Amino acid sequence: MKLSSLMYHIQQGLKNIWRNKMFSLASIATMSACIFILGIFYSLGVNFQQMVKEAEKGVTVTIFFDEGIDQSKIDEIGKQISTRAEVDSYEYISPEVAWESFKTSYFEGDENIAASFNGDNPLINSANYKVVLTDVAKQASFVAFAEQLDGVREIKQSEVAASVLTDFNTLLAVVSSVIIAILILVAIFLINNTVTVGIAVRREEIAIMKLIGAKDSFVRAPFIVEGVVIGLIGATIPLILIFFVYHSVVSYVANQFNLLSNMLTFIPIGDVFAVLIPISVILGVGIGYLGSRFTLKKHLKV
Repeated sequence: MKLSSLMYHIQQGLKNIWRNKMFSLASIATMSACIFILGIFYSLGVNFQQMVKEAEKGVTVTIFFDEGIDQSKIDEIGKQISTRAEVDSYEYISPEVAWESFKTSYFEGDENIAASFNGDNPLINSANYKVVLTDVAKQASFVAFAEQLDGVREIKQSEVAASVLTDFNTLLAVVSSVIIAILILVAIFLINNTVTVGIAVRREEIAIMKLIGAKDSFVRAPFIVEGVVIGLIGATIPLILIFFVYHSVVSYVANQFNLLSNMLTFIPIGDVFAVLIPISVILGVGIGYLGSRFTLKKHLKV
């Protein structure tokens, strides 16, 4: 296509938007509303999933060693743990560290009781690895592996917490997927209907262009430009609104609920929009393009 023809089609597409302001505004409003709802729900969903992931980090598997085990064997067990795909991180807790932690937790404000042990460490055989998993759903498979390791005396796990978090994570993923799919289908249906109405009212214009010998591609091009521009505007508006809403909510929680903000970790807005921008643009521009192209088919037969 020549540059002059391309510019002509772009100009005609923009003129169509202006001449049919009501239908254009209806299309933009419909698309913006659908993408805005989709974006809000996506933002909520990914933050809930992030909060579940943060909660999972508090669910650890603790591995205790046989009495009298030497440090080289403990290090060997650590290397074997590090090779497992289920492991996110692990930390060695020595008897000395375990005793200091115990004293801080249980003898706070009454250090004389702790001093009565005269330097003896009652937790001398409590050395352990605290293991954080990438997914609590993998706890059972990791525990089965750890139980077979030579030198392991006991394994403590949080079966109830792991089960609850796994079930909640699964439920959240299913519900999020279903609702997002429904919103996308609703958006496609509403936007396609709006585009269909907008083109239908101009069937006489299309018929005249066909009767004077215009090719289908020539007739179609301005309407496709119109659909793409409407889709781009309809995707941009909700993204701007979501940006300010998301930023405002995060700032409000941080300023007004200090305790809550320490417990809840919101995903950075850049990470949310790294996914939301391409989804919104593809959805808006894609529906605008396809809606214009396929809706025109039945009106090109004159």
